[in-house]
Amino acid sequence: MWQSYSNGLLVALGLIMAIGTQNVFVLAQSLRREHHVPVALLCILCDALLVSAGVFGLAAALSQSPLLLGIARWGGAAFLLWYGAQALRRAWNPQALDASGQGVPRSRRRVLLAALAVTLLNPHVYLDTVLLIGSLGAQQPMPGAYALGAASASLLWFLGLALGAAWLAPWLARPATWRLIELGVAAMMFAIAAQLLFAR
Repeated sequence: MWQSYSNGLLVALGLIMAIGTQNVFVLAQSLRREHHVPVALLCILCDALLVSAGVFGLAAALSQSPLLLGIARWGGAAFLLWYGAQALRRAWNPQALDASGQGVPRSRRRVLLAALAVTLLNPHVYLDTVLLIGSLGAQQPMPGAYALGAASASLLWFLGLALGAAWLAPWLARPATWRLIELGVAAMMFAIAAQLLFAR
């Protein structure tokens, strides 16, 4: 049991710690102190559900459907391009760069819907979480323990990211810092979209 749990924990941590759209979104919300804990909890829940679906059968179904993978690729690229354009717009809007919370706050519902879109419209979530983590978990002696380990990695990472970034917010609450963050987010979104669009 512990071997399968450890495998799930280590594999998921190795994948989740790479900078991706989910991490960037949680970090940005945490720096703004804008519903960052609910956002982290939503990402944890989504990851746990996707890992479980992958471990217990969805990985095999998706890997055999070029149509579903194609939809995930093109839809994900379109979403990443849109999100990158939004980040560029925010980079030049002084009000949106107010990390101290003095700007126009967004409702929890709006922020959670954006987090859901960032999570579920990102094809890398399905490729990494469902296909890779799921297919490895399906081969474990105790797939349930493996899925629990992978879910634990998500719990540790996203809560740590949300709470740690919120603690650092006073030092990062400067418009110039936000401008750089948003430009970096836009560059990363465009780069990932290009990778999806031009991958063979």
